[in-house]
Amino acid sequence: MARRAQHGTGGGRAALLRAWRRRQLKDPAFRYLFELPPADEWVAIDGETTGLDPRSDEILSIGAVRIRGHRLLASERLELLVRPERPVPAESIRLHHLREQDLADGLAPAEAARRVLEFVGPRPLVGYYLDFKLALLDRMVTPLIGIGLPQPRIEVSALYHDHKFRQLPPYAQQDNVQIDLRFATLMDDLGLPWREPHDALDKAVMAGLAFIKLRALANA
Repeated sequence: MARRAQHGTGGGRAALLRAWRRRQLKDPAFRYLFELPPADEWVAIDGETTGLDPRSDEILSIGAVRIRGHRLLASERLELLVRPERPVPAESIRLHHLREQDLADGLAPAEAARRVLEFVGPRPLVGYYLDFKLALLDRMVTPLIGIGLPQPRIEVSALYHDHKFRQLPPYAQQDNVQIDLRFATLMDDLGLPWREPHDALDKAVMAGLAFIKLRALANA
């Protein structure tokens, strides 16, 4: 996995997009999503899904944890199971070990979306290869508020790419050197604890730790 993910939209374009989304908000109860976020706070987020198609697959579980400064706030976390609207594919069960009976008491997608919004608030979202999972979350959130998730997004693999790129000699930077962005490689290279994640919260926690370490390295 060597492609570079984007940090997110920046500058004036981001401000225009944010203003447009605020106007599209269909429920004024969610205006808090556009408030200034608490200083130096983010939310690391991940999810388990039924597959890899953002147009048709579903989120089965969501894990999120807040970050404040250089600390991961383990006591401020969110763990949700989401009741699927279609049968769970066998391949998904083999991968995530979430069977339909395990999800029978999960939240309806609309309620899960509401809880995610309440937990995240206006805080920027942090994660590893966020675009796909947030595309599925957007499908859950849009019927509720009229827009997708409006929070800024910070891609951990992009931060890691920039960190490794800065370490390359000038001649190598000009040669478009491929950088290994696999999550296990990233965690090992940063000297962070890595284990095969068991659920969405595990992955969110590890992405949060990587984000904290990469911020510290960038500011050193």
